[in-house]
Amino acid sequence: PIEMVVFAINRVSMVGLMMKKFKNQYRIPSARLQSWDYGQNGAYFVTICTKNRECYFGAIENGNMIISEIGHIAGKYWAEIPNHFPFVQLGKFIIMPNHVHGIIIIDKSDNDGNAVETQNFRDAKFCVSTGSQKGRN
Repeated sequence: PIEMVVFAINRVSMVGLMMKKFKNQYRIPSARLQSWDYGQNGAYFVTICTKNRECYFGAIENGNMIISEIGHIAGKYWAEIPNHFPFVQLGKFIIMPNHVHGIIIIDKSDNDGNAVETQNFRDAKFCVSTGSQKGRN
């Protein structure tokens, strides 16, 4: 079972949080629990936003989400996560115009549940293959 925790932040406290700047831009502190190891077994609600909140994944038309080709690619690669990380199960997932929401369930029942090998794709320059294999062995 997945437990949901709802955080309520009133407008006054949010304004106070946004007064700090990082790289000359306003930002709020991380919502992550600093004492929690997010590689542990558990269910995690994940939101991934596009750069500059551009609507690459589609658009809302007449109250319906129209998924773009890039949005379909995002959905395809989301569904492939368990192929790369066999200890991961996927919960519900939704594509929005400029972000995706999903639930990732880490279940490493074959070990102590505390170690996850992670990869940092933040600095990846190329996310989609062009199919060109010239010069590659």
